[in-house]
Amino acid sequence: MIPIKLDIQGLYSYKEKQTIEFDKLTAAGLFGIFGAVGSGKSSILEAILLALYGSTERLSDRGEKNSMVNLQSDQLLLNFEFSSGRNNAKTCLARYSARRNPKNFDDVKPAEHTFYEKVDGNWEPITARAEEIVGMKKEHFKQTVIIPQGKFREFIDQKPIDQAKMMKELFGLERFDLSFKTGILLKAVKEQKIRLETQLQGLEDYSEEILTEKQSQIAETLTQAADATQKLNSAETEIRLQENLRAKNQQLLKFRSEQETLVLLRPGIEKQRQLHSEFITAKTYLRPIWDQIRDTKADLEKYKVSVIDCERFKIEFAKEVAELEEQEADLKAKNKERPQRESKIRDLKKVIEIQTLETQREQASATLHNLQPTIEIKKQAQKALETKIAALESEAEKISATDSSVLAHLISSAKDWNQLENQLSKIQLESNEITNEIETIKGKTEVLKVSIPATESSFETWLISQKTTIQDLEKQRDLLMQKQGLAAHVHLLHNGEACPLCGALEHPNPLEGDGASDLEQKTNQIREAKLLLEQIQTSKSSHNELVFHIENYQKNVATKASEIQETKQNLSSIKATLANEGVESHAELIAKIQAIETSAQSREKLIQEVKTLRKKWDSERIIIDQSEKELQQAQLKLQSVQSNISSKKEEIRDMAFCKQFFARETTQIQSAIDKVEKDIEEALQLLEGKQKHLREKRSVTDKNLADLINFTQLRDQSSTKLEKLNSDFEAVKIKYGFLEEQRLIHLFQHSIDAEKVAREIAQFDQKLAIAENRIQELETEEGVISFQEESFQELSFSFENLKINTESFQKQVLLLDREIQETTSKLAEKKILQADFSKLEIRESYLKELDNMFRGSGFVKFVSSIYLKELCNTANVRFMKLCKNQLSLDIDDNNTFWVIDYLNGGKKRLLKTLSGGQTFQASLCLALALAEKVKALNQADQSFFFMDEGFGALDKNALRVVFETLKSLRHENRIVGIISHVEDLQQEIGVFANIELDPERGSQVSYSY
Repeated sequence: MIPIKLDIQGLYSYKEKQTIEFDKLTAAGLFGIFGAVGSGKSSILEAILLALYGSTERLSDRGEKNSMVNLQSDQLLLNFEFSSGRNNAKTCLARYSARRNPKNFDDVKPAEHTFYEKVDGNWEPITARAEEIVGMKKEHFKQTVIIPQGKFREFIDQKPIDQAKMMKELFGLERFDLSFKTGILLKAVKEQKIRLETQLQGLEDYSEEILTEKQSQIAETLTQAADATQKLNSAETEIRLQENLRAKNQQLLKFRSEQETLVLLRPGIEKQRQLHSEFITAKTYLRPIWDQIRDTKADLEKYKVSVIDCERFKIEFAKEVAELEEQEADLKAKNKERPQRESKIRDLKKVIEIQTLETQREQASATLHNLQPTIEIKKQAQKALETKIAALESEAEKISATDSSVLAHLISSAKDWNQLENQLSKIQLESNEITNEIETIKGKTEVLKVSIPATESSFETWLISQKTTIQDLEKQRDLLMQKQGLAAHVHLLHNGEACPLCGALEHPNPLEGDGASDLEQKTNQIREAKLLLEQIQTSKSSHNELVFHIENYQKNVATKASEIQETKQNLSSIKATLANEGVESHAELIAKIQAIETSAQSREKLIQEVKTLRKKWDSERIIIDQSEKELQQAQLKLQSVQSNISSKKEEIRDMAFCKQFFARETTQIQSAIDKVEKDIEEALQLLEGKQKHLREKRSVTDKNLADLINFTQLRDQSSTKLEKLNSDFEAVKIKYGFLEEQRLIHLFQHSIDAEKVAREIAQFDQKLAIAENRIQELETEEGVISFQEESFQELSFSFENLKINTESFQKQVLLLDREIQETTSKLAEKKILQADFSKLEIRESYLKELDNMFRGSGFVKFVSSIYLKELCNTANVRFMKLCKNQLSLDIDDNNTFWVIDYLNGGKKRLLKTLSGGQTFQASLCLALALAEKVKALNQADQSFFFMDEGFGALDKNALRVVFETLKSLRHENRIVGIISHVEDLQQEIGVFANIELDPERGSQVSYSY
């Protein structure tokens, strides 16, 4: 993650909107953010955390949000633009905004927290959060990218389990957590094993012996089934013959019964046959004429009524047409006066137009009267500005232009001169302090050397001699202890008895006396000798440490000497360059710079004043041009209006009529015009309406006359046709024998369905013929009449028994066959399951071993330890340089940090035993190493590291070494930002942002460039 820009407003001391231009600061590789205590430096880091993660280091987003917002601001607004992703290729924007409740000052509404990504130059909203965009949680972000104030040593103070968890989350070590996956596999194997066991238990009843037994049973049953099938076939042939005779016998009985029923129905069918014949004759030959007579009578009656109605309408329509013609004549006379009335209306409209033009002429005259003096005044002011501009330009030309490169060179030389002189005095002072320290340490070494005996040349020989002396004394003490032990058993020795130690029978010189006092004396001598040995070791260690310090200080003196020489050369080079330019001292250089700046400022002031006056002249010129255009437009408009007034008066035809209207109001004239126009329009509409109504009425009258003629002709034709149809109907009745008209009408009105009756008669005849034929055929067949139902039932009972017996044998065969197939299939399945079960048992044993290995995230902890050790080794490269190879970091198998102290024989001690400055150095090195690992993880070409404070605990030498380490990071393509109020750092870092707290405006940001 590389910051680009931060807009901050309303957060803590930031009242007004301030912009931190990180892109310009990060371009230097090492930059600072400086300011007094409480100016708002640390708030910048908190703003970044709030924009990314929605909470700050000091206050949370919930409950304490009202304390974040500046007490003089109504809203909090943060816009943080940054690059992230692989090689920092993506540009993103984090926006965080919150507002106070206008009705409750202490209540801050829920914040809006959104993220955007720049795509083709446009910001598009995204749903991803900071953890996904940056690639780490807030806690890890504070330990690898931005380290807030007071949190610098948080990583080394973490518990080993928390450190391992951080390594897991940062570097994705959860991929090594195989315990859960192994447990899932083991559980699946166990479940599959249980399933196979259950399946095998279900197959225990299947065996090869059972299969053989069932195969012998099916062979015997097949023989029995074959015999039963042969008997069943013979019985089936006999019963099929009897079933055929039985069916024919039943048919014979059925047809005899049907014949008897049809014979009883024959009289009714004959009556139906006669009625159907008469109905068909009447419908075919008489009904059409009878229908025509009825229709003709109806038409004749209808035409008679229509003729009567048309004659009555003819009289009414003639009366209405005469009335409409009279009204039309009156309206035509009224509309003849329309042209003269319309002409007067046009003249009155011209009068209104002339009145409007007169008003416009008065307005144009007033505009001309106002514009002319104003334009003259502005032109005079323009001439005065031109004179003043010319005077200022002449004065500016007298001042020579300043070369910005020369001024920049002089300012840079003055700054370098001042810095080199300060640096030279500082290095000389440090060199003198180191030389004095060397003399002090040499005095201490001489004091230690005085304690060395004259017989010894150094602490090493004295230490060896003392160790030899202690060994001799311990040997003498051992001999005394042996003698004392033997002497305690002298009273057991008797001449002639074997010695328990050597077996001798004689004891000429047994030990005598008590050696306890000699042993105690020897023990005291050894104790004193060991105390002296410890003193020698302590003196030696102190002497070696002092010698080591002397060597380091001498190296530092040599380094300081080379730095002094280099600084002097740089200072001489600057002085020589300035001497060539006529500057002999630093005071002359400052005076020359001030003179150039004063001259440049005067010239710039004059040029700015000229620019201001020219802008004013240009704006006034534009106003004058606009006024002149307005004047010309007013003149043209006045001429145009006067011309229009004359032309309008000439267009009036009846001026005598219009003169009386010139003095009236426009509204009165328009009211008279509207009234006349309305009257003309109404007369025209009435005339058109009457004419339309007259045309419609004449059309209706003509149609009524045509209908009268038509209906009269149709009435006469219908009367003639009816006489002819009556004559034809009488002749047909006589022809077909229908002399009684009532009987004929009764047939016409009868609802008989001729087709249905004919179909029923035909069906009756057909059924009767079929029944008689089938009875004759069945009586001639053998065995049909003599069929006995009792014999057939006995035969059917015997057949059913044979069938049941045969089906029983067949079912037994099928059942045994299925059982054999199932047993064969189950035996094959059983073999496969047994083989699979054996494989699962082997897999289960392997997975149990893996589960024991990976249980409790042990493998993840192991990999985390490797990452922490690698992190420790990377940090040692810088830490040993910072502490002058006196200390190094180490980590044990429990992930606990230790310090190896090379001044004390390389012994280990806890990291917590370091001083405040050393702890800061260790924390810095670990944080840089962690940031470097994260950079490699994200495959970024650049990485960013921002720290707040932490330098107050360092002395000047340590501060210089730390600063040199931070500067070297630029060569590793690392960007480092520092927030501090330490003045020494402000002098060393050339690119920085300065934060000042203004009582009125809040925190204000300025830059060194």
